[in-house]
Amino acid sequence: MPNYFPSNHLRLPLVLLLITACAQSVGANEDVLREKGKRIYTNLCVDCHGGQGEGVAGAYEAPLVGDASLGELASQITKTMPEGDEEACVAEEAEAVAAYMHHAFYSEAARIRNRPPKITLARLTGNQLRQSLADLYGHFHGNTAYTDERGVKGIYFTGSRWKNENKKIERVDPTIDFDFGKESPGEGIDKEDFFIHWTGSILAEETGDYEIIVRSTVSFTMDFGKMGRQLIDNHVQSGDKTEFREVVRLTAGRAYPFKIDYIQRKRKTEQPPASISVSWVPPHGTEQLIPRRNLIPWAVEPTFSLQAKLPPDDRSYGFERGISVDRQWDDSTTAAAVEFGHVATEELWPDYRRRHKDVSDENRLRLKNFLTELVETAFRTKLSEELQELYINRQVAACPDDGDAIKRVVLMTIKSPRFLYPATDATDSVSQRAANRLALTFFDSIPADKWLLAKVQKNELQNEQQVREAAWRMVNDFRARGKTREMLHEWLNVGHIGDITKDDVRYPGFDKQLVSDLRASLDRFLDDIVWSEASDYRQLFLAKWSYSTDRMADFYGESWQPVADAEAAVTEEGKLPRGPGPQRMRKTGDDGQLRLGVLTHPYIMSGLAYTDASSPIHRGVFLIRYMLGRTLRPPNAAFSPLSADLHPGLTTRERVSLQTSPESCQVCHSRINPLGFTLENFDAAGRFRVRDQDKAVDSSGTYTTRDGQEITFQNAEEVANYLASSEDAHRAFVSRAFQYFVKQPVAAYGPDKLDDLTRKFKESGFNIRSLLVEIAVISALEPHSKKIAG
Repeated sequence: MPNYFPSNHLRLPLVLLLITACAQSVGANEDVLREKGKRIYTNLCVDCHGGQGEGVAGAYEAPLVGDASLGELASQITKTMPEGDEEACVAEEAEAVAAYMHHAFYSEAARIRNRPPKITLARLTGNQLRQSLADLYGHFHGNTAYTDERGVKGIYFTGSRWKNENKKIERVDPTIDFDFGKESPGEGIDKEDFFIHWTGSILAEETGDYEIIVRSTVSFTMDFGKMGRQLIDNHVQSGDKTEFREVVRLTAGRAYPFKIDYIQRKRKTEQPPASISVSWVPPHGTEQLIPRRNLIPWAVEPTFSLQAKLPPDDRSYGFERGISVDRQWDDSTTAAAVEFGHVATEELWPDYRRRHKDVSDENRLRLKNFLTELVETAFRTKLSEELQELYINRQVAACPDDGDAIKRVVLMTIKSPRFLYPATDATDSVSQRAANRLALTFFDSIPADKWLLAKVQKNELQNEQQVREAAWRMVNDFRARGKTREMLHEWLNVGHIGDITKDDVRYPGFDKQLVSDLRASLDRFLDDIVWSEASDYRQLFLAKWSYSTDRMADFYGESWQPVADAEAAVTEEGKLPRGPGPQRMRKTGDDGQLRLGVLTHPYIMSGLAYTDASSPIHRGVFLIRYMLGRTLRPPNAAFSPLSADLHPGLTTRERVSLQTSPESCQVCHSRINPLGFTLENFDAAGRFRVRDQDKAVDSSGTYTTRDGQEITFQNAEEVANYLASSEDAHRAFVSRAFQYFVKQPVAAYGPDKLDDLTRKFKESGFNIRSLLVEIAVISALEPHSKKIAG
């Protein structure tokens, strides 16, 4: 039989030739299709949408941009364009126009190609200013190293003052919540005459106003932020007052030292019963005992937290940017400078002077050294002779009083662009620039830690390995943990949920205390996933366990019953804290139907709902925009949902389908609704249900990927599995993390940078901490020769 096939050594070249020819043919066909689409677009669309889809005033002003697949875009064109003559562009013509638009200006790739994003010049955001001042203060004392130890250290004495020979008990208490009555606090302690000295630190997990509440029937004093910085003075118990409240603004990722001296004195009159509790009202929370997880059993170094109010920053790009410079910003930075000047004068300078008492003070050298260190830390660089003369020597010479000189220098420093604009470091050393960016990325701050500045001094941040080692040290810091928590809140859009309320008749028991527990449960779950050894992003959707309280179990049912004591809130004597709060957070068992990580967490589900009904639209927007990173155009008009009372026979799914059935709504709702419907097994409070309006819940839905593949789901579990494995979801998470930590678009660091980061994320086993380190390394090593857009 004759051999009609070429020999093996000829086959590979022929195969490659065929592949090349096919590719060229496909490319040629695409070019022909796009050219055809361009002609149609020019004839039918330019008048309303502009030559590059930029929009036309008075016609269709919104730009034609998005991330719909070619198929979705062609379908939209067929149904809606040109307006008033929709039959003019259908079928093959619509496909051609879609191909042209997608390639020329519509898609993300086209937008990056046409207008490559640049790293924008930006001032410090409000939060970055707050964090930078905290670290500028902390530079003179040292920052807090991460620890897992929790609780409050208590030293118990017989007698009403500190005497070592009268010390009877020294232990770590889980919280401060005691009702001694008229009994002794412990063995060997006089029940009528005793003294307790508690020291510890309060760990703030989010930035905001905290109300500190101390209830005590006997005398006490409380220092906060620094020993000697008194927050509450009840040294002499007056009248019947037993409750003391103070509001302080704390910063996420910061630990604040405190001390309480508690005194029961022997009296000639009737002895009052002794009790004390220390509670707080955290942001978005209700009053509760300060939990053990927020207490460290020693006083960390002194801490500063700016109390001045700062204006909100621009968030139009999906992340905070410091771009507005107006009267409000100018006034707020002045207020911040005045406040910091006071604390620098009253606290930093006296401490510095004591530590350097052996240094010659000729020509006020100690003061000049102090101010030089302060300004150099704030400016992130060594001072030149010219700047030394301007910022230090002239100001000291002009002010005979040390305090006035300090306040003057602080005002000049904090108002200076050298402090407010971190990118003004192009002439600094490679190591200095790397340190600046690492601190800004992880801490939203300046490089103030002594170990990091030592690396700058030794020029040990020049290459990727050195930078990566520093990044791994920084990622576990309290400050980085606080920023990571805030990033996850942004990713979940938690900050925009606001107060969650429900109809009292339909959802009795859904109150502020329950909502506070739900938020704490979500935060505890997020922390466990991110800071576990695996730090596996996929477990954010696949974990079938969560954290719960007895109150949550009462409302959500047996499956939410806590089974493990995660708080371990037990004293050495085995006593639980008294009173109704806080509700101790404990781990649940597994339940794959009710719990699918963050996706079906009742805080998320109840937040994405109305007071009396679930909201597939809110949940669909959440999934497509935040979990999958897709774009949606703003709605044409706001509308109220159809009332269930007006359509008593319709399920929520049926009412939403009816209300969004018009063609003008379907442009977006054909993408939103099918995803939102997959979460219909969870009612307005986030409780699992199988029936709605006495009908079986239909939780099926679909999603069309960026490349046009349609995915079908039967329930929330299939959605959770998809989000854990989806390329769209991975890219969305990586992009969100990059933007939040760096405050710049990822494409500004290269058109393929998001693809590279997503690939490395996958290779790391979807390790979230590894991703954060990778982001910080990219930011730190970005060449400074790259043009910065103004």
